[in-house]
Amino acid sequence: MQTAETISIVPEPQLGVRRKRQHIARLYQATQLGAMLSALAVFAFFSITAGDKGFLTLAATSGWLNASAELALIAIPVGLLMIAGEFDLSVGSVVGASSITMALGVTVYDLPVPLVFLMCLAIGVLVGLFNGMLVNSTGLPSFIVTLAANYVLLGLALGLSRALAGTSTVSVDITGFWGNVFGATFGDLNVTVVWCLVLGLIAYWVLSRMSIGSWIYATGGNLDGAIKAGVPTQKVRLALFVTTGVAAAIVGALQAALFNSGNAVQGQGFVFQAPIVAVIGGVLLVGGYGTVQGVVLGTITYGMVNIGLFYTGWTTDWLSTFIGGLLIVAVLANDFVRKAALRQASSIPASAPRTTIKRRVQA
Repeated sequence: MQTAETISIVPEPQLGVRRKRQHIARLYQATQLGAMLSALAVFAFFSITAGDKGFLTLAATSGWLNASAELALIAIPVGLLMIAGEFDLSVGSVVGASSITMALGVTVYDLPVPLVFLMCLAIGVLVGLFNGMLVNSTGLPSFIVTLAANYVLLGLALGLSRALAGTSTVSVDITGFWGNVFGATFGDLNVTVVWCLVLGLIAYWVLSRMSIGSWIYATGGNLDGAIKAGVPTQKVRLALFVTTGVAAAIVGALQAALFNSGNAVQGQGFVFQAPIVAVIGGVLLVGGYGTVQGVVLGTITYGMVNIGLFYTGWTTDWLSTFIGGLLIVAVLANDFVRKAALRQASSIPASAPRTTIKRRVQA
């Protein structure tokens, strides 16, 4: 006698999860693609309008690479912080404070360069700790906290430099081994390109190969979910704030050595340039999305616009217009890509449907 037996086949439970991850990976690739297309479009534009005026020369290429590398040293850690859902607008004052500290320590007080550099790093660490601890403990928006810190440190740097040296600008000449570390040039290229390459590789490894990289994405993408999953979100934010402070301090020290001058206010341009190029490179203001490669491409785009305008012969007043237009296009494009990818990911079930079959069995 034969009877019918019903058998349910349950698919692998992780199938849906893997497919969701694949769509999220496509999202990251799409934001990088948008940043690359922007960089190529800007390069093509200035190649056509200023190619015969020197934009394609080695000197011009070195010029926008130098500008991009200096900005990328700050924009990369700022981009990581933005992926975690926070901002740091105090980097401008950290650059200025580090720059004037380097000049004062070496020129006025005749201190060893390594010691003065450690003092610069200490400024970055302290500002980062202040920002991170205040944001973690109060829940205040990091935009406001770091903007306030920027003005506080700017006033301190100006006041102390005038009190100690009678001026906010101090000349400095760093030679020998440390002169090469902080101020070397290779033809028309500055040593900042080497520093940027090292920092970029470290940041890429951290974000894509280490567990803290996943924590950064989780902190910015779904804070409540990250906390419930045991992610140390406060430690992640604190570490990132310290990193942005240290990076800004390094840039200040490099500027003092390269330009033979420390200035307490020279870093204010980075306050909004860093987050702008991060957004152009695919980092979303809502947090949770972005890549190191995209941020680097954003800085390259900015560098080419900055140098390209000079070679066209147009007034640099147009720089803000170009950057503002790129920012609007980047925000709209990145938001479209994010929503499209998330719609696709949300349409995938967590697991494939249960399959039911019947077979004949002998009673």
